Amino acid sequence: MMTAGEAARAAERVMARCDELARISETPGQLTRVYLSPEHLRANALVASWMQQAGMRTWQDAVGNICGRYEAASEGAPAVLLGSHLDTVRDAGRYDGMLGVLTAIEIVDGLHRANVRGTQAIEIVGFADEEGTRFNITLLGSRGLTGSWPAEWLACEDAQGISVAQALAHAGLDATRIGDAQRPAADFSAYLELHIEQGPVLEQEDLAIGVVTAINGARRLHCRFTGEAGHAGTVPMSHRRDALAAAAEWMVLIEHAARQAGPELVATVGTLQCEPGAVNVIPGVVSLTLDIRSSDDPQREALLNHLLAQAMRIAEQRGVAFSHDIFYTIAATPCDGELRDKLADAVRNVQRRVLLLPSGAGHDAIAIAERWPSAMLFVRCEKGISHHPAENVMVSDVALALRAMSLTVRELVLTP
Repeated sequence: MMTAGEAARAAERVMARCDELARISETPGQLTRVYLSPEHLRANALVASWMQQAGMRTWQDAVGNICGRYEAASEGAPAVLLGSHLDTVRDAGRYDGMLGVLTAIEIVDGLHRANVRGTQAIEIVGFADEEGTRFNITLLGSRGLTGSWPAEWLACEDAQGISVAQALAHAGLDATRIGDAQRPAADFSAYLELHIEQGPVLEQEDLAIGVVTAINGARRLHCRFTGEAGHAGTVPMSHRRDALAAAAEWMVLIEHAARQAGPELVATVGTLQCEPGAVNVIPGVVSLTLDIRSSDDPQREALLNHLLAQAMRIAEQRGVAFSHDIFYTIAATPCDGELRDKLADAVRNVQRRVLLLPSGAGHDAIAIAERWPSAMLFVRCEKGISHHPAENVMVSDVALALRAMSLTVRELVLTP
């Protein structure tokens, strides 16, 4: 394991490199770096140079991931895979994704400085697109590694009408060779990802780091209440079929039911549209979205079924109609139990107390866990803020995370 002094110096380098990467942006004064943009390719080149300084062989794969390998004592051995993503949302913070890649480089650099080679290699990947900002498709980079790219993704277009296939060509990549990014199952024994928490739990518990139990599964729905529009001044209250009043009653019920269901369940109404949308007209149609998440799929489905039943009840009582369609579903992704326990032991070693918590946000580990045992370590972020320029982590927390991750990685790669 890294000593406290080594980890502190490594954490300072990580923070400085996060600042350096943050300057590679398409928007002056903000951080925006999207898939296959010139900024993405510049970031890849910079990260590759840091990997090389840490004794790694580097390459960019067929979907634009930047990859590095620190060889084992015996060439060609399986590897422990480390990493996260290098793309961002628009006007982003500088630690979401990048922190995981840069801490991984420091872990390898420590082994390289000590001239230590393990029974397994270490590979690091800076995933090309986790956020889905440009093409509204998530996990393009990690699904390249797993070979689970749907062919229809190549036709998806960005806001300028450029398709994924065209963007690949502009970046010097070949859309017909996407499959070359896929890695055989035997290449990796495990995947570890360090990431900011993107929530307030660790801060509330006054802990620097925590171990992820699972990445929440989610359903997203388009919902609609259909009543009857009418004159705001002439239709008596007792005669109204107000779609917005029905929607408002349901929204309050959603908040209450999700709170009662347990701390790991969340439900959000994110958009609301009224028709005809005039100050002097009773809303006749209200469209809204529902996003419901949990690390426990059956528990999430039970809450969703309850909410839909309550929507029908409210609609019937108010003389309106309710309809819905589910447009997005992803199952919860449990972390590998053995890897999670190794991380927990390492956290206990450096922090004494171990907090196990789910991830409410998605990560590249969702895709990677389909093929390889995967686990995640969370680092506290100030006020739980992420996807925002105010995103912040403390260098002392990064140092503690480095010690826990290095202990876990060394145990994996140095075990005979």
